[in-house]
Parts: sequence; structure tokens; C-alpha cells
Amino acid sequence: MNKLQKQLLNLVEQYHQPEFIGDDPVQFPCRYSNLQDIEVSGLLTAYISFGRRKMIIDAAERLNDIMNQQPHQYVLSEKWKIDFKEGDKTFYRTLANKDIAFMFHFLHQIYCQHESLEEWLIKNRCGLPIETLLYGLGFSKTSAQKKLNMFMRWMVRKGSPVDIGCWKKIDARDLIIPLDTHVHQMALELGITKSKTSSFKTALEITNYFKLIFPEDPCLGDFALFGLGVNRKK
Repeated sequence: MNKLQKQLLNLVEQYHQPEFIGDDPVQFPCRYSNLQDIEVSGLLTAYISFGRRKMIIDAAERLNDIMNQQPHQYVLSEKWKIDFKEGDKTFYRTLANKDIAFMFHFLHQIYCQHESLEEWLIKNRCGLPIETLLYGLGFSKTSAQKKLNMFMRWMVRKGSPVDIGCWKKIDARDLIIPLDTHVHQMALELGITKSKTSSFKTALEITNYFKLIFPEDPCLGDFALFGLGVNRKK
């Protein structure tokens, strides 16, 4: 193991801690114990997770209040048809009410036919990557898919002081690091990647590097790079 890899191991130990939750959007699905509540809260929180963290958390808190802290029940109640009926009204940044309503509509269809979102994904993937099934929800094919990869990290990683790990049929080895600004910048600075393009290919390159250090759980590297980037900015 070289000097950089040892440094990254130390950074993981420093930032992969419960204290990470308090300032991170993962705090919202972490509030729940019911699988379906975690899935709904997690997917919607990830969907709105772009921009400044304070703004994300404020918007997620507002959404949580609208759902009356009962995400799954709210989806089934169809009350979202009323709460988000002003379709063109802005909910958060570039997202309008109709975008949020579409997400609720999607989840309503899932839970009327399946026990969980994980069950739906497993039944419908047919050998395809999980992300392929979620492109229609606004998770872009061409981007680094940061929001989707973050949601998957929350749901899949088990035994973590941060992530929830409520899904049982997807392996942490298949996850891809959520490539946000902090992670990308630190990966460039440390020489993990030379690509200045925030793309899916870059996210995969960084993930593959961390597979050399954490073959069973490459997303551990996310905490090292993100923690280093955020705290350096402070």
C-alpha cells in the first residue's frame, strides 16, 4: 500500500463517522425504521440534492413536513395531487411542483403493485444496471448520476455508521461513488483522476481506484474525498 492509499485509509476513519449525518441529506431517510418510509424519503431527498447543502436540507425538511413525517402513507394517500397541484410553481431551484408530483406518482404506482422499491428494481432489471430503470425520473444518462449513486449508497451499504443498508439484494461492490464537486476536486488534486469532466466515466474511474483499497466497499472512498474537500473549504 502506497503513501496516498494510507492517507485515504486515515481519512475514511476520520470522516466515516455518525457525526457525518448531521450536516448531510442522509439524515432524512435515517429518521425512519420502516423500509418503505426509508425508500420514499431517500429517493425524494436524493432527487432534490443539488446546490448548497443548507438549501438542500431546508428543502428536504419542507418536503418532510408536507409528508407529515409519514412518507409511505403520504404516497398511498395521493394527497400529493392536492399539495402539488400548482404544477408550474417552483418547489426548489429548477424543480417545479409537477416534477415532485411525478416522483410521487411513480412511487404510488410502485407501492400499489410491489412491497418495496427494491423488489420492483430486482424484478424489472433483467440483467440491466439499476440506474437504467431510473433514467425516466430525471436521473440523467449523460451526467455523473451523483444523485442516483448517492441514493444507492444510502440504501445498500450495510454496517455503516452513516448509510442505512436496508436493501438486501444489491452488493456494495457494485456501487459507484457519488461524484459531487468536492469529491471530483479532491480526486483531481490527489491524482486519482486526470479528467476535469464531471461524467459517469470519471465517477467510474474514481470508483475503480478505490476498489484497489476497499474491494468489498469502494464507496468508502466517498467519505475520504468528500470530508477532505468540505473541511478544506471551511
